[in-house]
Amino acid sequence: MSPILKLFTFPISLIIILVGINTILGGHITPGGGFQGGAMIAGGIIFCIIVYGLKESPIKITHNFMGAIESAGALGYVFLGLSGLVFSGFFMYNLGTNIYHIVPPFIQNLYNYPDALHAGIIPYLNFVVGLKVLVGLSAVVIAFLESDKYLGDEEQNDNLFGEDEK
Repeated sequence: MSPILKLFTFPISLIIILVGINTILGGHITPGGGFQGGAMIAGGIIFCIIVYGLKESPIKITHNFMGAIESAGALGYVFLGLSGLVFSGFFMYNLGTNIYHIVPPFIQNLYNYPDALHAGIIPYLNFVVGLKVLVGLSAVVIAFLESDKYLGDEEQNDNLFGEDEK
């Protein structure tokens, strides 16, 4: 890639990532949320990886780190759902708002998101969904970029139809 493209890619990627974080954090009061913000963050990471290449990218993401982030997102989602089931009898009950007044006050205060609109667990759900989407989209691109190291030399040199060149 050209040096000019490499010069501008990293700052623009950081801006895209910050806008994605802002979308996740404000997703309970604006259009957007976990999926959109996670896709934006993944887009910034993918942009950087494609321009710089997988080895020279300033944003390094390992498989172990992606696995840990995805596991944290999945476990967070399950934990939020099961905590609603345990304390209210309903899976994914919004414990922070407590519409039906069935949750003990100390649990309600634990999940009460400090916002004027009292979103409850919705911002936390946006966060864990954002983690899952971020890893899912990034992993697909990274897997495609790493696929050439598993091919043999003869397979890399073959053309699209597997025929010898004449």
